[in-house]
Amino acid sequence: MTELPVEDDIAYPDAPVIQRQTLHEQVAGRIRDLIIEGHLKPGARINEAALVDSLGVSRTPLREALRTLAGEGLIDIRPARGSIVRRLTPEDVFSMLEVLAELEKLAGRLACKRASDKDLAELLAIHDAMMGYYAKRDRLTYYKANQDIHARIARLSRNNMLIDVQANIQARLKRIRFLGNQGPEAWANAVAEHEEMAEALRVRDGARLGEVLTKHLMNTWDRVKDVV
Repeated sequence: MTELPVEDDIAYPDAPVIQRQTLHEQVAGRIRDLIIEGHLKPGARINEAALVDSLGVSRTPLREALRTLAGEGLIDIRPARGSIVRRLTPEDVFSMLEVLAELEKLAGRLACKRASDKDLAELLAIHDAMMGYYAKRDRLTYYKANQDIHARIARLSRNNMLIDVQANIQARLKRIRFLGNQGPEAWANAVAEHEEMAEALRVRDGARLGEVLTKHLMNTWDRVKDVV
């Protein structure tokens, strides 16, 4: 069986080489993108037969991929009834963004204190690459770099509990965060906030970074509340 190309990987300047993914991880990445971009809509049933055919894989890696996505909170697996794309209520989205804002505020402060110079240089290189994707209006690749920045800030906190909770909430909000860049004004505002984050990172101003992250995440609610 032909192996899928690794489309979920992004090469950043001066960043560590990403290890090759397993087949089910590649399949999960493809389905995740379909959910993020809205090709598989909230509440929609996952058509396993159609995905097997379109992705050119067997049911085994597909079902492993669906279990991965269920663990991320993107789909619900219903015994004997198949899987559906999880639908979030506005209350779900607001409460998760509210918690995520506080988590990333703490992560920003700790990252500026605990990250090495090399760590911050790699993070800023991803920011610069993301700005290049924005200039080209490459929305999905921009979005993946954006999510990577938030995840890396959490990891640089060196606080395992924070890292785990941040990753769990971020995974559940993938589609919602993608919607936050829908429309040129909303996208430009989000980019401006990321530029503020980069400025704070360059001078290790943890308090400022935390404030910008909080503002950025709560502004996400304003950018998505009418489309949730």
